[in-house]
Amino acid sequence: MRIVYLGTPEFAVEPLKRIIETGYNVVAVVTNKDKPVGRKHILTPPPVKTFANEHDIPVYQYDKIRLEGVEDLKNLNPDLMITCAFGQILSQEILDIPKLGVINIHASLLPAYRGASPIHYAILNGEKSTGITIMKTDIGIDTGDMILQREIKIDNTETCGELFAKLSVLGGECILDALSMIKSGQIKYVKQDDDKATFTKIIKKELALIDWNDTAESIYNKIRAFNPAPIAYCFYEGNPFKIYSAKVSTLDGKPGQILMADKELIIGCGQGSISLLTVQKAGGKAMCVQDFLRGNKLTVGGDFN
Repeated sequence: MRIVYLGTPEFAVEPLKRIIETGYNVVAVVTNKDKPVGRKHILTPPPVKTFANEHDIPVYQYDKIRLEGVEDLKNLNPDLMITCAFGQILSQEILDIPKLGVINIHASLLPAYRGASPIHYAILNGEKSTGITIMKTDIGIDTGDMILQREIKIDNTETCGELFAKLSVLGGECILDALSMIKSGQIKYVKQDDDKATFTKIIKKELALIDWNDTAESIYNKIRAFNPAPIAYCFYEGNPFKIYSAKVSTLDGKPGQILMADKELIIGCGQGSISLLTVQKAGGKAMCVQDFLRGNKLTVGGDFN
């Protein structure tokens, strides 16, 4: 079976690793172009490209695969294409290339959380579980028939980064199960219930801005959902103030008001309060709140916004 694998971020590396280790023939990897990263804008390859290069797998990179990649994919003559967090929409012309079609590794229990950011939104919405769906890709956005699903619990302290890692491993296990089904000819497809579908958007920095009028639980979920990126933030004395981790507190006060600023840094919310654990002020480094408070005197009764 000739497989072409399409993926970009770290999330997509573990499934590719498992496919290769199991002995499947990955004839090429397709990923996005290298991008400048960090303050120095260092041109950096996608994690999937780095992994493929280490294993001598040919790599194809496109800004727009629908315009640039069709002939290359036809020449690769794949039996099957697998996508995992690839980040681009495939045209029907591309979907028709592989003999066995295109299947996708999606990080939610479809039809819930279709779209670009299912892991972020599962935590943001306080879900207690999520999972992996292996599905047949069609022209819609995560609308294809399902092959299999596996569910896992979301720990109530888990960050997005931690859940990404768990789901990446689960995705690797699930794609092997799906490949076994395809190989044996025992694959079955289940249609999604479109009436139960929910959708996610691409994560932008603006979504990580904290509104202290929200409940403590909602703010706590936002802090978890946007760690490690883009990091939840608010403003203090007109400057950005990042919050990497926190916990729900029992104190009550006005939204955004500093309720404690010695042993803990506790901020009032629309309902309840939040005790900050790891923070970063503008121009500073991320640090535990005790170290922050030793070097920064905040006044009880002052306001975050």
